[in-house]
Amino acid sequence: MKLKTDKRRDVFDEAVEDTEDAEVEALDVAESEDTATEPESDEVTGPSDEKPSDKPSNEKPAETVTSPNQRRGVVLGVAAGILVAALLGGGGFVGWQLWQTKQVIAAGNQAKDAAVNYAQVLTSIDSNKVDENFDQVLAGATGEFKDMYSQSSMQLRQLLIENKATAHGVVVESAVQSATKNKAVVLLFVDQSVQNTAVPDPRIDRSRIKMTMEKVDGQWKASKVELP
Repeated sequence: MKLKTDKRRDVFDEAVEDTEDAEVEALDVAESEDTATEPESDEVTGPSDEKPSDKPSNEKPAETVTSPNQRRGVVLGVAAGILVAALLGGGGFVGWQLWQTKQVIAAGNQAKDAAVNYAQVLTSIDSNKVDENFDQVLAGATGEFKDMYSQSSMQLRQLLIENKATAHGVVVESAVQSATKNKAVVLLFVDQSVQNTAVPDPRIDRSRIKMTMEKVDGQWKASKVELP
């Protein structure tokens, strides 16, 4: 009986040991599974602890703040450049206009001076110096008036000599009606003292002359003479 009891105890002890071994193995497997799943949980929870979205959210507003300032600076720089160019261009154009105006005024004054001198040559004559007078008139003429005077000079010369005519003209007033750098129209009032065989006593005639002057080879000459 004692032997059977010992055998039963041995069998029970072995069963207990097997049960304990199975429990230990089950615990080991559970621990291994826990350790295997821990890295995955770390990877999931780790980024949420670090809060990676904090920095980008702070950086983007900085870009939105500075970029409009940069664009505003570029726009202001371009606008300033355009304004300066416009001012310089406008100033250059105004300066050019003033220069052109001065050139035209100077040309008109030169034409007027030449017209005054020529009107006095044209209205002064001495029957004893007819050829000399004609040469002076032709020297100051050009274009249409020069052709007309050349054609009528022979007939006029004969009349002056036959009537022993003399005349002396003085310009009492003159003004520029219109002018460009190469052409001008001048109005003149001329007092002319006339004497001939029919009128032995000098007589004063006042004439109004409209004279067109043109610049030819640097000299102002009469291209048209009218008595309006």
